[in-house]
Amino acid sequence: MAKSDIIRIDLNTYKVVDHVKLLTEYGERLKDIVRIVKDPVDIWLIGNTGMRNPWRIPSGFKVYAESNLVGKLRTPDDQMAFKQLLFEKGEASGDVNKDKSASITRKYRLMFNKYGFAYPEVTKKDGFMQEELGAVDAITPLGETFYKADSVTAQQECFLRGLIVPMERLNETSTYSPLLWVLSVMLELEKRTGDTKLNFIEFATCVQTTTPLANLPDLIDEILEIRNNRKEAENKKKFDRELVHKKWEHHYLNQEGNFKDYADMNIRYLVSAGIIKRAGRGIILAAEYHSMAIELIKNVVSSAPLKERLTMLCNGAALPTDNQDIAYKVLNDMIAELDYYHIDYEMPDIPLDSAKNINLVRNSLKKNIDCFKEEQYALRQAKDWREIYEYMNLLIVNNGKEKELGEDYIIKVPKSEAAAYLEWILWRAFLAIDHTVNKPYEARGFNIDQDYLPVGTAPGGGPDMIFEFEDYVIVVEVTMSTNSRQEAMEGEPVRRHVADIVMESKKPVYGVFIANKIDSNTAETFRIGVWYNQKDERLALKIVPFTLEQFSEYFKYMFSSNKSKPEYFLNLFEKCFNSKDSKDGPAWKKEINEIVKEQIFMENIK
Repeated sequence: MAKSDIIRIDLNTYKVVDHVKLLTEYGERLKDIVRIVKDPVDIWLIGNTGMRNPWRIPSGFKVYAESNLVGKLRTPDDQMAFKQLLFEKGEASGDVNKDKSASITRKYRLMFNKYGFAYPEVTKKDGFMQEELGAVDAITPLGETFYKADSVTAQQECFLRGLIVPMERLNETSTYSPLLWVLSVMLELEKRTGDTKLNFIEFATCVQTTTPLANLPDLIDEILEIRNNRKEAENKKKFDRELVHKKWEHHYLNQEGNFKDYADMNIRYLVSAGIIKRAGRGIILAAEYHSMAIELIKNVVSSAPLKERLTMLCNGAALPTDNQDIAYKVLNDMIAELDYYHIDYEMPDIPLDSAKNINLVRNSLKKNIDCFKEEQYALRQAKDWREIYEYMNLLIVNNGKEKELGEDYIIKVPKSEAAAYLEWILWRAFLAIDHTVNKPYEARGFNIDQDYLPVGTAPGGGPDMIFEFEDYVIVVEVTMSTNSRQEAMEGEPVRRHVADIVMESKKPVYGVFIANKIDSNTAETFRIGVWYNQKDERLALKIVPFTLEQFSEYFKYMFSSNKSKPEYFLNLFEKCFNSKDSKDGPAWKKEINEIVKEQIFMENIK
């Protein structure tokens, strides 16, 4: 019997769910295909399965706020218009004609409404009028703040203000915030263990399947029992699989795969608020927000009416740091962390006489911590070169699958975020090669979150990455485009970006272009490598196109043979660049491939 044909019965309600068929169809066989679900649980969702990455929301909302479609997302024509606009602005990719119902518009609208960035629709059963809240889909006060947020930290605060509003139904009279429930579990776990960290499997099976109705001490007991049993298990992967199956078999009515899939998505949205960060595959409370978390969990559950909660959501819920005393306490947490890491800092010349000023000082000091930690992250990249190499392999295949690198050590590139991950992994690769003069945060054109994962791609106004060395500069441009449009999309911008750096720098400038496949027209454009500036001065540009596979194999060779120095890559670059003479684009591509293979082969036999 196929799993999809199983009838599942919730004993609490006697409700038959999934593929319900007439009793007469099964007769005596009914007892063989019924799965009895005892004490059923559900998995809460703070995101949406149609938009698994919360960092698509800021740029999508920017498109919306700057359009003439604000408040016009409900009719089929308006939904189609916004879909077209998302494609025009590069926020959506693929076949523009494929999504005929413009479902992507409804996914964005749902998230704008859910986080209070646009007013949700009020229905008759809600007990109040739309006018009492705000015009449907119009931009809210929180939405205005979100639109103006000019940093990842500022955007995270907007996500946080939305996530702490208790909007999930708990029972007939109460609602709760899943984020605050997670913080409650973490802080209770800390009391017992001294650490707030939750492992992925613990979150997937114990946390996202429970609510504040659960007995918290009992829940911690269950988590610790799982943790101890898993520690003793010889095969951790098998242990996790059997744990999920047992939970599904006895307590869950929907698909078994939801435990893992929903946990991955829920963690993404939890992390987007900044107060929680990743720890391996699991999560941990960000140390600088410990005092804030203690204050936040005082309001996990609410009995306030819907109108009051929606008003709070759309105006931006108050944070503990809006209170002067608590803001000062959180600032002291930040200063303690600066002192702990021996980070140099200067207190801004701002009087600490209001919550607003205290938060301004705290945000200023946080930049010192962020810069320090990113510099430490950059120093670790040489040790993580194998992980970097495996990420490149995932991007070459780009099928969204995972790669297990060790126990509890799994990496993955979501297909929808491949372009962002390509920029990110090339940034990490050059940081691993090391010896750069500029700082890691100066080298990248894209944003990262507190876990150093990419937040979108670099904007089109400048290079994806610039790595300055003692005697030269390397400009890196990447694309996931592989078809004949590649040259039209990348040929002019890449040459322009390299030319801009050539005119600014007193050092030699080398342009590196990387894609899974190099179109011959792209290769020919870079082979000619000419750019004229505003004064009609001719600039001869040095740009070499590499496939990601070529770069990854040479990268692996550099580290496995103890030649991870920039001069080795520069030597390869020069050989490839000098081979372009008397060749056309297709021939140059072949020659580059031969040179890469030859360099690896010749060095390996020395």
